[in-house]
Amino acid sequence: MVNLTKIYTRTGDDGTTSLGDFSRTSKNDPRLHAYADTNEANAAIGVAIACGELPDELRATLLRVQNELFDVGADLCTPLRQSYQYPPLRVEQPWIDDLETDCDHYLTRVEKLRSFILPGGTPGSAYLHVATTVVRRSERAAWAAIQTYGTEPGDDAEIGGVNPLTATYLNRLSDLLFILARVANLSIGGDVLWQPGGGRVAQPERHPKP
Repeated sequence: MVNLTKIYTRTGDDGTTSLGDFSRTSKNDPRLHAYADTNEANAAIGVAIACGELPDELRATLLRVQNELFDVGADLCTPLRQSYQYPPLRVEQPWIDDLETDCDHYLTRVEKLRSFILPGGTPGSAYLHVATTVVRRSERAAWAAIQTYGTEPGDDAEIGGVNPLTATYLNRLSDLLFILARVANLSIGGDVLWQPGGGRVAQPERHPKP
């Protein structure tokens, strides 16, 4: 049970913060960037749910994802250890399998993609495209943390690594959100397609050569 009785603590006024195992680290730690970006992704999905007028099935899928993203953040903020007094939340392969199942399920509803598409159309689709880009940034941040700390568990004398399945989860989630953004535009007939060259029509020369 989470019991937050006070929001400000002043413990971070020196530029440090606590990880999930209560160890202190810089607020510029790659781990912190990773789970902060994941939190931002969760917020972006929340905006899509609140303002996007999405179908109930999409809303239910996204609500499950929001809960999972909290768990992804909990995983990213807790270094891998040889053993724990209280085992932390960890991303597991079935979560990723579920995202792939969702991708396959929703992909059957949209036409094959033969062009790049633009963010836009309905508010729900536009917000989901924003969420997609934030999740992709979250994945990059997760890989940066993995590159810094590795993927091996540590002991009491060393900093533990990062669970690589966090980055894999975020990768699959960005795929799912992109698909859901397309599904959200079915109500207006489909995707907003990219027009090469900005859709410009060739204009005559202002000063023709003599």
